[in-house]
Amino acid sequence: MREQRAHATRYASGRRTGTILAFDFGTKRIGIAVGDLALGIAHPLTTLESAQNEQRFNAIAALIKEWQPVLLVVGLPAHMNGGEHEMSRLSRGFALRLQQRFKLPTFLVDERLSSHTAERSLAKAGMSRSKIAIDQVAAQHILQSFFDDRETS
Repeated sequence: MREQRAHATRYASGRRTGTILAFDFGTKRIGIAVGDLALGIAHPLTTLESAQNEQRFNAIAALIKEWQPVLLVVGLPAHMNGGEHEMSRLSRGFALRLQQRFKLPTFLVDERLSSHTAERSLAKAGMSRSKIAIDQVAAQHILQSFFDDRETS
């Protein structure tokens, strides 16, 4: 994964502008965030609540048409020791399907603790901590991590 992060950083560092969509993949919901390379700031966008793949990808296609991203970022869950688990495999598969279907560079970003951090962020802001909000704020944290890695590399 370190090699992929370096590749993503090199890819993004060659671009100065462009929209990025990020995904917090789940089997029930997918949180989505958006940001721009020029600003390096991520924002929560929406949460998809369908378990049906075709509905999910149709909704993602509409977002890609609207936002015209230059690349996609998918959170890669892992155990705290870095070991992968079933959701890691599913997230990798989701990222591969995004790349194949939309022909956009797609990168994986370590998402350990993103949902926990999202819950804390919402609580600190005094906002509702619904699962829907948590998923899109988790995607925001994933994308912000991508931006922050880009700045420090």
